[in-house]
Amino acid sequence: MNTTPTTTPPASTYDRQFLLGLYERIVLIREFEERVKFLFLEGTMPGTIHQCQGQEATAVGVCAALRADDWITSTFRGHGHALAKGLSVQELMDELFGATTGCCKGKGGSMHMGNMARGMVPGIAIVAGGIPLAAGMALAFKLRRQPQVVACFFGDGAVAEGAFHEGVNMAAIWNLPVVFVCENNLYGASTHIEKVMKNSRISDRAAAYGFRGETVDGNDVLAVHAAAQRAVAESRAGQGPVLLELLTYRRTGHSRRDACHYQPKDEREAWFARDPITRFAEQLLARGDISQTDLDAIKARLEQRIQAAVVQAQQAPQPTLTDLTEDVFA
Repeated sequence: MNTTPTTTPPASTYDRQFLLGLYERIVLIREFEERVKFLFLEGTMPGTIHQCQGQEATAVGVCAALRADDWITSTFRGHGHALAKGLSVQELMDELFGATTGCCKGKGGSMHMGNMARGMVPGIAIVAGGIPLAAGMALAFKLRRQPQVVACFFGDGAVAEGAFHEGVNMAAIWNLPVVFVCENNLYGASTHIEKVMKNSRISDRAAAYGFRGETVDGNDVLAVHAAAQRAVAESRAGQGPVLLELLTYRRTGHSRRDACHYQPKDEREAWFARDPITRFAEQLLARGDISQTDLDAIKARLEQRIQAAVVQAQQAPQPTLTDLTEDVFA
């Protein structure tokens, strides 16, 4: 039931504007996360953060394979998923500053990003909590005969939770249109995957439930996109779920105060040398019709957009006491 990654089409076979759009999205995520990191370090922004620097290609590659009416579920590390799914920089920045104009009216914060109008359920901070939810959403689509797919993001640590097994089994036995996307960054918090799994190839788990799994270079946005396109097409056609294991690496701590001392120096250096943005830029420049000037212009434009969002978010309205009783269901 398991497949190895197929050859990814070279960048030269893609439309130029599509590629530049992918590049803009992964750079947007990196620049957004870097700016947020410094806002927290300065004490300007409240709360806490779990960031995704280094994992940009997973979110962008998968979401680029979805239609606008498809859905995603996310985790407490959801900034990149939100930006990749189409949420705006402003609504995310407002949310991080706790403003009522945020994507969740300032009530979700960093760990619960989402916008139902954009097809993203607010992030679920419980490890593996989004997996049975995604299966349930996919069941609803199937019962309603709606040709929609759910992409369910989770980390390698979620595979050890009972919710993972229950959710993927339900999706398998009912042939549900859900793509399970495991962002395997090798660490569940500070614990290396090899300390908790005898077989650390997570895509092998799919065979136990009777559906297809595939391991993909999660730092190659085109490889991720190609694998996601295949998986989404299969699920949409009624062939059931697919498990994509995307091998990646976070360049930052598990959370705000984590210095990553548990990551060996040689491991970090090896993965940093495979940075998804640097690699994709090299692929684009090799085409001949995309220049460094094009890429620099994208970055400069994004920096301006993020700066403007910060200024506006700092002036955005804050919740009042009456907001405590709104959006509450008993």
